[in-house]
Amino acid sequence: MKQPSTEWREIIAPDEEKRFKGYVEQFKRIQEKKSKQYGTGRALHRKQLLALSGQLEILGNIPEYARHGLFAKAAKYNTWIRISNGGMDKKPDQEPDIRGFTIKVLGLSGSGALGKDVKSQDFLLINREVFGLKSSEPFVNLVVAASNGPLSLLGYFIRTYGFFAGLKAIGEAKGSLSRRFTGFASETFYSSAPLSCGPYAMRVRIVPSSKPNVESSNDWGKELSDRVKQNEISFDLQLQFFVDETTTPIEDASVNWEEANAPYVTVGKLTIPQQDTNSEAGKKLDAEIESVAFDPWNALIEHKPLGDVMRARKVVYFASQQGRGSISL
Repeated sequence: MKQPSTEWREIIAPDEEKRFKGYVEQFKRIQEKKSKQYGTGRALHRKQLLALSGQLEILGNIPEYARHGLFAKAAKYNTWIRISNGGMDKKPDQEPDIRGFTIKVLGLSGSGALGKDVKSQDFLLINREVFGLKSSEPFVNLVVAASNGPLSLLGYFIRTYGFFAGLKAIGEAKGSLSRRFTGFASETFYSSAPLSCGPYAMRVRIVPSSKPNVESSNDWGKELSDRVKQNEISFDLQLQFFVDETTTPIEDASVNWEEANAPYVTVGKLTIPQQDTNSEAGKKLDAEIESVAFDPWNALIEHKPLGDVMRARKVVYFASQQGRGSISL
């Protein structure tokens, strides 16, 4: 692969601070409403399915341009992993949803993306290669509409796209959510939005070595728990680098960074060893991970989140953490 470009740029709109404050208030109301229904919890990715411990090995033979921050040298780190459904409700697992795979890399020490030292690096991944919406504003509007029920969501699509186009958009959204899910051990998970790698910009993914589950599951947490009780599972950790604004845009989160234009580079291996998540130690870890903040802005300065969607996450995630009294590591 040729040397990635450092010519990426962020474009911050004049009204961004005002808009983001509005997002905070909207998500606060959603979180409070759902916490009354389910108990104190996150605004999104509320349903934790499983908590796991793992190890991340950073490889030594990686390209020079990837050697920044966490990837600067060969090393091994302990990790915490949170498996979740993406919605604001605690729905049954067989219902369509975005699935979350969040990794907290422990044992670090360095300057953080928010201007203070950090002791860990978080990667928030989902089973979608691309965010799907251009910016944070339509995403927030969609979540707010969905929080008020099916009729509100229908009205949002019709107001936004028109009657027939709105019905088509609803069908496409349902189709995307209903895409077959094979299990957390056998799916690829993506950052979907960019972050920096020193002077470069990148996206992150993990690629599994396990075979897919041929059946659907009513309890994806149990399916993964049963797997790791019998065998370890592993993933390759890969980075994809910015090439140019047309093919790998920073601000437009609806455009996928096609692998043909920007190949992935393997930089590490994530291993989840055999463990009994139903043991006393497993239950203790589950409670600890549920109480801890996972945030893309809990990051080394070399891995600062980039783009409108990530900047919106900075203020919304912080407010959500305050709303549930989460612990920062």
